[in-house]
Amino acid sequence: MAAPRPQKHLLLPLLVSLLLAASSPRGADAWGKEGHIMTCKIAERYLSEDAKAAVQELLPASAGGELSTMCPWADTMRFRYHWASPLHYANTPNVCNFKSSRDCHNNKHVQKMCVVGAINNYTAQLLTYGDSPKSSWNLTESLMFLAHFVGDVHQPLHVAFEEDEGGNAIQVHWYRRKANLHHVWDVSIIDTVMKDFYNKDLDTMVNALHMNLTNGWSDDISHWENCENKRATCANDYAIESIGLSCHYAYKDVEQNITLGDDYYFTRYPVVEKRLAQGGIRLAMILNRIFDKKEADTTMPLYVQ
Repeated sequence: MAAPRPQKHLLLPLLVSLLLAASSPRGADAWGKEGHIMTCKIAERYLSEDAKAAVQELLPASAGGELSTMCPWADTMRFRYHWASPLHYANTPNVCNFKSSRDCHNNKHVQKMCVVGAINNYTAQLLTYGDSPKSSWNLTESLMFLAHFVGDVHQPLHVAFEEDEGGNAIQVHWYRRKANLHHVWDVSIIDTVMKDFYNKDLDTMVNALHMNLTNGWSDDISHWENCENKRATCANDYAIESIGLSCHYAYKDVEQNITLGDDYYFTRYPVVEKRLAQGGIRLAMILNRIFDKKEADTTMPLYVQ
């Protein structure tokens, strides 16, 4: 599919830059395939009927009507859509705070070329769904990008230090296996949790996260879904959360070639599980706001399926 086409009167600066930007050398994966699928499976349980119908209409036939099947898509397309590489993350100048005006750019300093800008941009595109005349954006791709990038911004090391490329340049051992710190947070912690607690079954882990959402985390959901920006998102806030978690959990007590074992694992995997759940809740909230037109100007509730 071709890159998204600009719509008359909605030529956002970010999309102009998408066509001009060079790719970044940094790896683009965030969460592994399983993490992205889990985030979207959680989101699917909280969609309104109108949002669910719109999502199913926009999904390609290959998705089988399930958003979660397409949530890893943006990682599979990174070598085809080189311009999208910087949209998977944001760098800070090795400080534990995120400022969009300072940090949301690509390696050529084109502004809004980061995960926060991408979430806001694809939300704006999807808000044209149902317009007459029909939107000229490729809204199928907009949906798949948005779902992926909401997952990305919740992986702490996707809002991290420029110097070490979000942990990609920090070599470690995850127990006996060589890895880099970024991969540990993308894949290794999730794989180990699935093996230790969920019989290596993704759906079992999703059900457990859902149980936490309806029980242990139920008091937190109203805070997670709180977003006063009615026409865009609170992606900036999610990035601020992630850089804080990067500093307090991902980077803490880590140095080159260290072996990360039980002490690190048992204090970090609860952070990973909560970020997967938060990503799912917030993706559902964004999609409900976009597609449930009757609630467009009010606080958008979640709908438990």
